[in-house]
Amino acid sequence: MHKVFISGSMRIKNIHQEVLKRIDNIINSQYQVLVGDADGVDSSIQNYLLQNGVTSVSVYCAGAQPRNNLGHWSTNKIETNHSPGTRAFFTAKDLVMAEDCDYGLMIWDTKSTGTLSNTLELLKRKKSSLVFVNKEKLFVKVKSVEDLEVLVSYMSESALLKADKKISLLSSIEAFKNEQTSLF
Repeated sequence: MHKVFISGSMRIKNIHQEVLKRIDNIINSQYQVLVGDADGVDSSIQNYLLQNGVTSVSVYCAGAQPRNNLGHWSTNKIETNHSPGTRAFFTAKDLVMAEDCDYGLMIWDTKSTGTLSNTLELLKRKKSSLVFVNKEKLFVKVKSVEDLEVLVSYMSESALLKADKKISLLSSIEAFKNEQTSLF
């Protein structure tokens, strides 16, 4: 069974109809959904899955208990030595989700470094993601560093600088480019 990692910005509460159509395709294809436990996109996706009676869902959380598990689905509790509440603490579950999934579906506000980091993690693992750029109401498929550059072109200069500071975005892009050129 294919597994889809669905993730997105905590600031996004309402999921666009085009994204819901993609989720309906995931449901109809009987793929397993891997989702986090955060507010925002995670809890909105959980609510949509619950309303549609989806049972093939795994909720990932860092630490002992999920913040949200609306459907009381199976929980993957990821142990981490990072301090509770820190970025590294919550990122631990995202790294496992990137490893466990086959594909990613991301809903992004062009600012969230968590969502962008998840896209990077999938790309590092040679997995593709489909990123809905919420502000533009369009999807960007990310399968290569060139696709990633298209995606980050939707960011403001200040958001780009913040992402570079928080997740070393620009050096990650350069590393992907160097990896590609070393193949030839």
